Amino acid sequence: MKKLFFLGMGLCIVFAFSSCKSSESAYKKAYEKAKQQELAEANNQEPAVEVAPVEQAPVVQQAPAPVVSAPVREEKVELVSGDGLKAFSVICGSFGVKANADGLKSTLDGQGYNAKVVYNSERNTYRVVVASFDTKEEAAIARDNFKAKYPNREDFQASWLLYRVY
Repeated sequence: MKKLFFLGMGLCIVFAFSSCKSSESAYKKAYEKAKQQELAEANNQEPAVEVAPVEQAPVVQQAPAPVVSAPVREEKVELVSGDGLKAFSVICGSFGVKANADGLKSTLDGQGYNAKVVYNSERNTYRVVVASFDTKEEAAIARDNFKAKYPNREDFQASWLLYRVY
């Protein structure tokens, strides 16, 4: 009886291993197929045409035009650190923890800005102000210049304008 049991188990194992698919992985097949397509496309491309060099015109940077229709959020905020908060501010960061807001403020201060931290008690949020102005136009220009200075920082690209409500 034991011999029959082991013989049956052996046959099951043999069938299990013989029914397996190829040892070549699907990933490897897909990679090789893509490589062949890439080579075929490279061979089918037209030869490059020689182009005569073109003289470049000097680049003139223009100041960004004032954006009068810039969206503005209205919030009641109080100054926590920094000095002199005006009606319109450029906000570059919002945090639930004051220490995080202070960290960004010190980073901006080190880069030549006079950053401020304000607190919105309704939302329990600390906002980092890059600059503060009396007019919306000045604030919009400053926001656009700030974004242009840091094109690779997604957090700074989300900067927005705040109108301080008393």
